[in-house]
Amino acid sequence: MSIDLLEVQGVKCSSVYSGIKKNNALDLSLISLVKGSKTAAVFTQNIFCAAPVIVAKNHLHSDVEALLINSGNANAGTGKKGLEHTFESCEILARELLIKPEQVLPFSTGVIGELLPIDAFKNNANLLVSSLSKGGLRSVAKGILTTDLVEKSYSTSFRVGENTVTLSGIAKGSGMIRPDMATMLSFIVSDINASSEELQDCLTIAVNQSFNRITVDGDTSTNDACTLSATNKSDVQLKDCKNEFQLALNELTKELALMIVRDGEGATKFVEVKVGGLDSNKDCLEVAYTVAHSPLVKTALFASDANWGRILAAVGRSKIDGLSINNIDIFLNDLQVISSGEVSNDYSEASGTSEMQKPEITISVALGDAKTSESVWTTDLSYDYVKINAEYRS
Repeated sequence: MSIDLLEVQGVKCSSVYSGIKKNNALDLSLISLVKGSKTAAVFTQNIFCAAPVIVAKNHLHSDVEALLINSGNANAGTGKKGLEHTFESCEILARELLIKPEQVLPFSTGVIGELLPIDAFKNNANLLVSSLSKGGLRSVAKGILTTDLVEKSYSTSFRVGENTVTLSGIAKGSGMIRPDMATMLSFIVSDINASSEELQDCLTIAVNQSFNRITVDGDTSTNDACTLSATNKSDVQLKDCKNEFQLALNELTKELALMIVRDGEGATKFVEVKVGGLDSNKDCLEVAYTVAHSPLVKTALFASDANWGRILAAVGRSKIDGLSINNIDIFLNDLQVISSGEVSNDYSEASGTSEMQKPEITISVALGDAKTSESVWTTDLSYDYVKINAEYRS
């Protein structure tokens, strides 16, 4: 699910075991950015966001030179003490890097409600800095994992005249995934020359067509975040290749987002829900999410049960005005199930079951003649999902 990562000039990384996790796995990571770099970010829409999100938002407008990430502890729901520990972790790292605490963006992922163990940072900050290397982004991809089964990384590049612009990104996420920054973290770096404002515009567009189009279980984490950093080490200005950069960033974020879905907790099916024909794209998304979040649809997918009535019912309860059953067509992959609100002449239980048994399924819903279309990517809901989350703190 990951590919070889291209090195980005001006970026060094490291990841170490600090004792936050109990299984001797990498759990404390650092992405160091060369002086003069610019960073943009988007964060969870959960009102009860974690302490590191609050601190990172406050630090984002500084000259950011370090991203400090821990896994195994979310430091969410920890009150004033959690904020103090987060800021102290920034202070500890800043002393090692000889920068200001506000130049550090902190990120945490893991169990909610447990205070961040500050000794893990005190005892390992020196090792974290001394271990920095140009090719270390791969180790960070491993160090940020929680219930993930695989690392998630992607790189792309494009030419501008005689110069090459490189983008590399990593992500983590497997459960507690839904839009509004769908528990995920993602860190993207590029050698493009850009301002924070330019990066923010590009990142917002990219996230809306990728991380904000995926859902595993309908939950929005307290800690979700995605950053985009530019080291300004190439001879290319973003303003001179905005379209090319946006397309490359869209590609990278979408690939990472789909990797998250494919690694969904307990997932056995990769599912695209595609809805079109309504007056607005917003309405199409509402219908798509209603289908994708339906426990009955998701369990039918797991069972390979061609119970199309669950899909029809989910569409019908979408909060959309003006839906007519006479206008609805439903497909499982290329098999038409419903035609103008009735069972298609081409459909049989055997053919429906055959499509539902496939590991990748596209549920297409057409609801009118408008030239609109939106897709959401999701998974089935399995026994293993329940087991993983029932035993998460065990």
